[in-house]
Amino acid sequence: MADWSLLGNFLEEVWLTILFISSPSSVGLVWLQVWLTILFIFRILVLGTAAESSWGDEQEDFTCDTEQPGCENVCYDRAFPIAHIRYWVLQIVFVSTPSLIYMGHAMHIVVFLCLQYFMYGIFLHPLYVCQVLQ
Repeated sequence: MADWSLLGNFLEEVWLTILFISSPSSVGLVWLQVWLTILFIFRILVLGTAAESSWGDEQEDFTCDTEQPGCENVCYDRAFPIAHIRYWVLQIVFVSTPSLIYMGHAMHIVVFLCLQYFMYGIFLHPLYVCQVLQ
């Protein structure tokens, strides 16, 4: 198996650099968004290439002591309650769900503002004016 410590150390250094660069300014937030996007794409690439060839069909080589039908499935499910690939897919789904919900909300707001522009023009006078306390 390949030694992944070099890649892990590199990604850790990139993460620490982004943490030092990031500040309340928008430049730091842009770097953080780029980092999260790269991390998400990297996870999907690893899942699609390396994981499928490594853990493609683990149950195929699994043998059972008895000749009872269904014994291999039961023994395999007992030994491995969840497959590695399914676990990683579940992890990607849970990690990406908040971003997808936010993107859906942002798209909803953008569509609302575009429709408001086409219906009422470029500016709609607000009913209430918010004032910033200094």
